[in-house]
Amino acid sequence: MINSLFIVAQTAPGISFGPKEIWDSMTWISKGVAILLIFMSIWSLYVTIERLITYSRARKQSLEFAKKITPLLAKDQPAEAIEVSRKYKGSHLARVTRAGLIEFLYDQTTNPNPIGGHDVIEAAKRAIEREGLVVYSDLKKGVGGLATIATTAPFIGLFGTVIGIINAFQGMALSGSGGIGSVSKGISEALVATALGLGVAIPAAWLFNYFTNVLERFQVEMSNSASELVDFFIKKQGAKQGASHAAGVRV
Repeated sequence: MINSLFIVAQTAPGISFGPKEIWDSMTWISKGVAILLIFMSIWSLYVTIERLITYSRARKQSLEFAKKITPLLAKDQPAEAIEVSRKYKGSHLARVTRAGLIEFLYDQTTNPNPIGGHDVIEAAKRAIEREGLVVYSDLKKGVGGLATIATTAPFIGLFGTVIGIINAFQGMALSGSGGIGSVSKGISEALVATALGLGVAIPAAWLFNYFTNVLERFQVEMSNSASELVDFFIKKQGAKQGASHAAGVRV
């Protein structure tokens, strides 16, 4: 039965299923749905390429930064570490580390003998947390759009499918028969809309899940770096207080 329908479609005069013929047979609503889905696909591609470049740069620069920052902190050279971090603007680790070091050194310089309960380590931790939120927001930019596209594209395609089926029934009503020739154009619109919707949604869903996993790894890396940096602050502050007590100065 199905083979017979295809034979009729191929032999019936005036019936063609080429892209141009299908596009010409679409209503303006169906064309609008197709254009919207194509635009969503282009946007997904742009976000994918831009995020892949950004994440690749972040991983590469963070690895280089980690190799250089570790010996500087081991030698108790936070000022030099800040200067090094400025060279890696694409590194998420460099940004959170710089924020904490700047806050810690600022408090050490402006308030060397804190009183009144001021805690320089807590201040540095809050600076790291604030910068971490900003960095995560920057890294997540555009990824939420992929989730929106993944969830809405099938429904937009379904809307186009419904329009195509309506046109098919209208063709049947106008022709007064239920032959393949009277419904072929409407069914073509429906199938094109469905295919476009799925073709846009499936890659967007895959990419969203992939980027979400990458963001989680970045967040873990920033948390680990923040923890190690706070340990450095605690050791440095403890050494300073020990030296002050040894000199008979009350800190």
